[in-house]
Amino acid sequence: MSQQFQLLRERRFLPYFITQALGAFNDNVYKNVLVIMVAFASADQLPMDATLFINAAAGLFILPFFLFSAFAGELADKYDKALIMRRVKWLEVVIMSSAAIALYFHAWNVLLGLLFLMGTQSAFFGPVKYALLPQTLNDKELVSGNALVETGTFLSILLGTLLAGFIAHHPDSNLISGIAVLSFALLGVMSAHAIPPAPAGNPGLNLRYRPVALMRQTLRFARKDKVTLQAILGISWFWFLGASYLTQFPKFTASIGGGEIGVSFLLTLFSVGIAVGALLCDKLSGHRIEPGIVPLGSLGLTGFGLHLFFATPADPTLHTSLLAFITDPALTWVFIDLLMIGVCGGIFIVPLYSLMQQRADKAARARVIAANNIFNALFMVGSAILGITLLVVVELSIAEFFLVLAVLNFLVAIYVSKLVPIFALRFFTWMVTHTLYRVKHQDLHHIPEKGGALLICNHVSYMDALLLAGACHRPIRFVMFEDLYQLPVLHWFFRTSKVIPISHRGRTIRAAMNEIQKALDNGEVVLIFPEGHLSYDGEIDQFRRGMDMILQRSPVPVVPMALQGLWGSYFSRHGGKAMLKLPKRFWSKVTVVAGPAVEPEQATSEHMRNQVIRLRADRP
Repeated sequence: MSQQFQLLRERRFLPYFITQALGAFNDNVYKNVLVIMVAFASADQLPMDATLFINAAAGLFILPFFLFSAFAGELADKYDKALIMRRVKWLEVVIMSSAAIALYFHAWNVLLGLLFLMGTQSAFFGPVKYALLPQTLNDKELVSGNALVETGTFLSILLGTLLAGFIAHHPDSNLISGIAVLSFALLGVMSAHAIPPAPAGNPGLNLRYRPVALMRQTLRFARKDKVTLQAILGISWFWFLGASYLTQFPKFTASIGGGEIGVSFLLTLFSVGIAVGALLCDKLSGHRIEPGIVPLGSLGLTGFGLHLFFATPADPTLHTSLLAFITDPALTWVFIDLLMIGVCGGIFIVPLYSLMQQRADKAARARVIAANNIFNALFMVGSAILGITLLVVVELSIAEFFLVLAVLNFLVAIYVSKLVPIFALRFFTWMVTHTLYRVKHQDLHHIPEKGGALLICNHVSYMDALLLAGACHRPIRFVMFEDLYQLPVLHWFFRTSKVIPISHRGRTIRAAMNEIQKALDNGEVVLIFPEGHLSYDGEIDQFRRGMDMILQRSPVPVVPMALQGLWGSYFSRHGGKAMLKLPKRFWSKVTVVAGPAVEPEQATSEHMRNQVIRLRADRP
C-alpha cells in the first residue's frame, strides 16, 4: 500500500480524515437542499425574493469567517485541538437538530439564521483542521496527509451536492433532509471522539474577543514570513478560481446545451479532477513538500483554461438526455479541459497547504491558518464581485469569463514567481531532474533537519548541483567557480539561488570563505565539490584543502553524499568534453545517496573521500 493510503489505516489520521470529510459533506447537503427548496418554492412561501434569499444565504455563510476566524485561531493555539474538534462537532449536532425541525416546517427565516451558525461552526473548525495535521504527521507524511484531505474534501462536496439534489426532489424532502443532516452530524461526533489528543501549541495565550484587533493581529502573523504569506495568497487564489468556476457551472452548462443533470456531470469532472490532482501531486513530489510543483499546476490552470475558451462551441446542440450530452463529440474537449483544470488545481493547492503548515511557528500555527481562512473568504467575495462585473455589467459570455480567469491566473503566476523566486527555482530544478533522469533518493535522512551542515559530494557532471538541490528538502548554498557563476544566461539563476562564487584570486577566496562561514553560522546547508573539478574518468580525485579551511572556521557536521549513474551522460566528460558531443542516452537512472554525518573533528579530507567512494560503490 502506498504511503498516502497507509495513513488511512492509522488512528492518528483516519478519525480526523473521516471527521473533516463528514463536515464538508454535511455542509453541502444542507446548503444545497436549502437552495434547491428555495428555488422551487412559490413566491408566497418565502419571506423575500428567491434570488435575494439565495444571495443572502451565501453572504450569511461566509460572514462568520470574517467575524470569528481570528478568535478561532487563538482557541486552537491555546487548547487541545482534538478537544476543540469534538466541541465543534457537538455544536454541529445542535445546529442540525434545529435545522431538521426548521426543514420539516419550512421555517425559512430560521433556516437562514442556521446557515449563519453553520458558517460560524466552519470558521471555528477550519484552523483546527489544518493546524492538527503537522502536529500528528511528520514532514515526510505532510504532503500525503494534505493530498488525502483535499481529496476527501472535494469528493465530499461533490457527494453532498449530488445527495442534496436527490433529496430535494423527493416528495418527502423536508423530512428526509432533516434526518440526513442530523445523522451525518452524529456520525461526525463519533469519529471526532476517536481522534487522539493534540496538545495545545501555546497554552499560556490570553483570550479576548476583539474582532477587528484580532483580525489585524492574525494577519500580522501571516506576514511574518514572506513565503508563508505567498503560500496563503496562492491558496486564496485557488479558492477564487474554484468559486468562479463552480458558481458559473449552471449557466455554462445551459450555454453548451446541457440540462440540470449536466451541471452535476461538470461538477463531478471538476471535483474528481481536483482529487486526482491532489493524489498525483503527492506522487510527483515524492511524498515531500515540493514548491516546484506549484508553477506546474498554475501553468496547467492557464493552459487548459485558455483551451476551454476555444473548445466551447459557439452554436451548441440542445441535448435532451445526459447520455446525448456527455457523448457529444463537440463537447469532448470541454469535458477534458474541465477535468484537467481540476487536476491542475489539485497539483497547485496541496504543496501550498503543506508549505504553510510547515513554515508556520508552532505556537501560532492555528492563527496563521485562521489568517488563511480570512484571505480565502476575501478572495471568494472578490470572485463574486468579478463575476457580477464581467457577466452582468460588461456582459461577457461564460466562456469569455473563463478566458479572463485563465489570463489572470497567468499574470498571478508570473507575479508570484518573481516575488518569491523559490517557486520558480524549484520548478526549474524539478522539471530538469524529472525530465532528463529517473532520480532515486537514498538515506537522505542523514541530512540534519536543522542547523548548519556541510555537504560534500563527488562531481561527475554539470547537472550535479540541480540533482542535489532537487533531492535535498532543505535549501542548499552551493559553492561555485566564479567563471561559471558569471555566465550571462545563468547568472540570475545562480544569484537568486544564493550560490557562493569562488575563484583562485586571494580576495575572492577570502570573500567566499567569509560567506560560507556566515551561512553555516546562520544554520544553513552549504555544499562543496571537494575535488574542485568535474571527473575526467568517472573516478573520485583527491580532495582539495577547501573543506579543511571551512571546518577550521565553522566546525559543523559533514554529510558525505554520492551521485551514482551520471558518468556517461551528455553533461559529463565521458567520451569527450561535456556538452560538446552527441547525447547517447536519455532518462537514465541516477541515485542520490547520503551517509551518516561525521563530526568535524573526524572529518579529514582522506576520511571523507573514502566515505564518498564507499557511497558511490561501483556506479560512477
